[in-house]
Amino acid sequence: PDLLPTCNGEITTMSFLQDVVDILLQYVVKSFDRSTKVIDFHYPNELLQEYNWELADQPQTLEEILLNCRTTLKYAIKTGHPRYFNQLSTGLDMVGLAADWLTSTANTNMFTYEIAPVFVLLEYVTLRKMREMVGWPGGCGDGIFSPGGAISNMYAMLIARFKMFPEVKEKGMAAIPRLVAFTSEHSHFSVKKGAAALGIGTDSVILIRCDERGKMIPSDLERRIVEAKQKGFVPFLVSATAGTTVYGAFDPLIAIADICKKYKIWMHVDGAWGGGLLMSRKHKWKLNGIERANSVTWNPHKMMGVPLQCSALLVREEGLMQSCNQMHASYLFQQDKHYDLSYDTGDKALQCGRHVDVFKLWLMWRAKGTIGFEAQIDKCLELAEYLYNKIKNREGYEMVFDGKPQHTNVCFWYIPPSLRGMEDSEERTSRLMKVAPVIKARMMEYGTTMVSYQPLGDKVNFFRMVISNPAATHQDIDFLIDEIERLGQDL
Repeated sequence: PDLLPTCNGEITTMSFLQDVVDILLQYVVKSFDRSTKVIDFHYPNELLQEYNWELADQPQTLEEILLNCRTTLKYAIKTGHPRYFNQLSTGLDMVGLAADWLTSTANTNMFTYEIAPVFVLLEYVTLRKMREMVGWPGGCGDGIFSPGGAISNMYAMLIARFKMFPEVKEKGMAAIPRLVAFTSEHSHFSVKKGAAALGIGTDSVILIRCDERGKMIPSDLERRIVEAKQKGFVPFLVSATAGTTVYGAFDPLIAIADICKKYKIWMHVDGAWGGGLLMSRKHKWKLNGIERANSVTWNPHKMMGVPLQCSALLVREEGLMQSCNQMHASYLFQQDKHYDLSYDTGDKALQCGRHVDVFKLWLMWRAKGTIGFEAQIDKCLELAEYLYNKIKNREGYEMVFDGKPQHTNVCFWYIPPSLRGMEDSEERTSRLMKVAPVIKARMMEYGTTMVSYQPLGDKVNFFRMVISNPAATHQDIDFLIDEIERLGQDL
């Protein structure tokens, strides 16, 4: 009751917010301090019992509210910590953070120019610049910021289906033939999730074989397209991946584009993880052919280190997104406004309420320039290569696939001393499967670092190291290797 908007609440409000900012700034400084833990791990039941998290009828004091803020951050994972390697999105960018604070303060919705004039223009400018970097002439086309790569991929499926069968919008799936989509067996699960959500069905997503590096095999794609057509199905979308989640592989986009052109199928590129490489002159060749795609997903909140969430879907054909999604809600999108209605972007979105995600990216881009993003990305790739070179011939390590990584994903097994002499057998495999989960659990309990692990196909649990945090250094990579060996020595 003491804070604004109550009368005379200014002084209390200022000092309260100042206290909150102090708590946040201390956390920011701690995030980059290597002597602090990445995580103060507690099991869920412990954390529930240790504090009172319940909601009550009576208000708490502001002192208690500040304490709640401190406690929440005490047990948060420091995703900006130089030794946090668990997810594709890591790091904490100061300009991005400032932009997020501003966005929350402005607290507006991305429907229309009427209520978000600057933000709507910045989205227009930024998406056009991203399309230019994809290689579409003059940055032509359309796009939208969505809540994440999974939703961006779903948009692509929605638009591809509408392009082929516009009547689906009114009549639904019953009015059109049985559709099939194609993506690689290493692609992100969101392609199947989108098919389920759109009523196409997960059985209609055909998984194409990958080579040993995790790249889609074009000849298998063509074979499966022909097979589907012979069965009377209608291929409507191929989703190629630029930077797969586990291996960091880049599908051969030029060969896939040729096949899509031949069979008149929408080509989508899921560059959620690898799209950032378009910022780097040294590495963008890995996405050669992306300019031939009909749509592209690109998540600046991954490789580019923009605070969550920031995911863009880019579409080559202008106007398609609008026709696919618009519902002409007359209370938002009145046609007799006094300004250019093309800036009212809300009707091309699936969401009604939409968060302002563009400002973080735009402000960071202003602060770094394209060359700043390039330097940051090149550094992360250089660190991944350093890790690869360091462990490829090191005792106790086995690479999951041969050759230097194309992205910052480095996939490897740590082989504890007890397994090093054993020949390949079922027993060795079943023991190896348990190694990564135990080391990971110990990492979290000590709180020193975090790296993810997973099985894939016939390969048992291995570590997937990814680097997207500009704060990481060669010493952090050295630390990680020492830590894995320290925690796995006795297994």
